[in-house]
Amino acid sequence: MKKIFILPLCMGVFFSFTRLKESLYEPEYIAQLREAYSSGDSKNWEAPLLDESVKARYVEIGSLPKLSFPENNPYTDAKKELGKLLFFDPRLSKSKQISCANCHDPELGWADGRSLSFGHNRKNGVRNSPSVFNMAYHTTFFGDGRASTLESQAMFPLTDPVEMASHEVVALKNIKRIKGYRSYFKEAFGDETITLSRIFDAIATYERTIVSGKSKFDRFIAGEKDLFTDEEVLGLHLFRTKARCVNCHFSPIFSDQQFHNLGMSYYGRKYEDLGRYKISKDKDDVGRFKTASLREVSRTAPYMHNGLISTLDEVIQMYDAGMAHPKPRKDQENDPLFPTTDPLLQKLSLTKEERAALKAFLLTLSSPFKRERIPELP
Repeated sequence: MKKIFILPLCMGVFFSFTRLKESLYEPEYIAQLREAYSSGDSKNWEAPLLDESVKARYVEIGSLPKLSFPENNPYTDAKKELGKLLFFDPRLSKSKQISCANCHDPELGWADGRSLSFGHNRKNGVRNSPSVFNMAYHTTFFGDGRASTLESQAMFPLTDPVEMASHEVVALKNIKRIKGYRSYFKEAFGDETITLSRIFDAIATYERTIVSGKSKFDRFIAGEKDLFTDEEVLGLHLFRTKARCVNCHFSPIFSDQQFHNLGMSYYGRKYEDLGRYKISKDKDDVGRFKTASLREVSRTAPYMHNGLISTLDEVIQMYDAGMAHPKPRKDQENDPLFPTTDPLLQKLSLTKEERAALKAFLLTLSSPFKRERIPELP
């Protein structure tokens, strides 16, 4: 039997953990992990397995902090109510048939359950629709980071010819024509003036209130130590250590909000998407996409920027293999833009039991379903 040493310190209890067995941990080790992770203090946790390039910016996983709103767009109930109406109102679109909620359906984890979203005239877009859960905690938006605020983010789908296919002037005119909106704008902004800026401020305010409830993970690390199964405890530990997940999926939103190349840009092939490069024009950004948050991950299949992976099992298998590392064709050997898969992605050699434990933990990151009342539009 492997020994476990416990060193009591003034700040809590730190554990010197034994190494992994070939497949599963010793039961006694699981018990020690359970005590540490459910202690209510992350200082009691073993140090995560991080690459040197990550250590300086690492923020420990944990529960979401108190919600805050920007000074230039403070919260009011009236603004939230107006934003909700506009979020579900298809009259912002050219066809008057497509609203924000078409791609961000509360019944589908605030995404749409499709590999690629469709918009105007049923045209398919090129990317999987991200969930708007917990967007209040993000600092960049879209897979390529083209927007830096939720307010500016709202403009892009409105005017995209494949999404809502509208125009700023047309959308504004459509809303101005609806007399029932005037009182809502007066309540939210002090007068009946309807502007695009106010429309986007209201939508952003509503979106910031779409926040996950307490997940099983949140409750467990707060002290409900018997809430996790042994498999889930093991999965949490693997997530922070052997499986290397926290190199990209860290902080309370389980995302570093950075951009990484997972080897799925399909460079020079069908489905090609150059990702962040389209915005930055930096050759190092070819194929890089923003790290997705893992909160509510069980609700937001399919996965990846192109929606080509259908299940969590497949996602875990691909990461276990180190993801894709495409090699250039002969005609691409001297192409300066040919992308390189992020070096953070390495072959993991997880066992079948470890992959199952990792999935079990990921399922604990979803909160209880809360039904959203669809508003009656003015």
